[in-house]
Amino acid sequence: MRVAVAGATGKVGAHVVHQLTRTGHEVVRLSRTDGVDLTTGDGLADRLAGADAVIDCLSVVTTRRRAAVSFFETTTRTLLDAERAAGVGHHVVLSIVGADRVQYGYYEGKLAQERLVRESGRPYTILRATQFHEFAEQLLERFVLGRLALVPRGRSAPVAATEVATALVELAADTPHAEHLELTGPGEHDLADMVQQLVAVRGLPTRAYGLRLPGAGARAMREGALLSENPWRVGTQTYEEWLRERAVEPA
Repeated sequence: MRVAVAGATGKVGAHVVHQLTRTGHEVVRLSRTDGVDLTTGDGLADRLAGADAVIDCLSVVTTRRRAAVSFFETTTRTLLDAERAAGVGHHVVLSIVGADRVQYGYYEGKLAQERLVRESGRPYTILRATQFHEFAEQLLERFVLGRLALVPRGRSAPVAATEVATALVELAADTPHAEHLELTGPGEHDLADMVQQLVAVRGLPTRAYGLRLPGAGARAMREGALLSENPWRVGTQTYEEWLRERAVEPA
């Protein structure tokens, strides 16, 4: 099977490429380094020739609604139009559990992306995943202030990025589901507690404190909007197992 991967150099995309290669599929990377601009479509037609499926793992570093919606709408339209012209038989896209329940800039971008895919008339499958284990690292980097990490409270069931990639590859090889499926991790954690566990394992002099942020989005996360209500699959690697893989000696 010939599979094109958008976001092939990202956290999940790199695992997708590895998994596709390991299982004997032909991989086509869609990136600027490969001569493809997914905002304009330049170079895309040639790369999609003969592709059986596209896996979209694209992401953008922003929390602003306008920027997130613009990015995901632009790249999704570009991909779908090119897939239609090339006769690609399956569009698989990675989204987020709770994107339809949390009023937050990035999630609203993913929801706009989902809407375009559903309304495109193209064969598709949407995989919504909970936060990756690595999300704790992102929170630590984003909210650290000296020796303090002031982290928003929120309920999460983190999942391994490698397991997300495996699911995406399996779905791409399957019949399009024409709906969204949810992949969740095996256990529930508070976001602030996840960061504190990460700090402890790494032996850092940082202390994490959970904050109750204002706003509908923050309240929804505290109330469990990021948790799957009807999981298609439950991952097996726990957050504690992932932490042990990344343990380092105290500085």
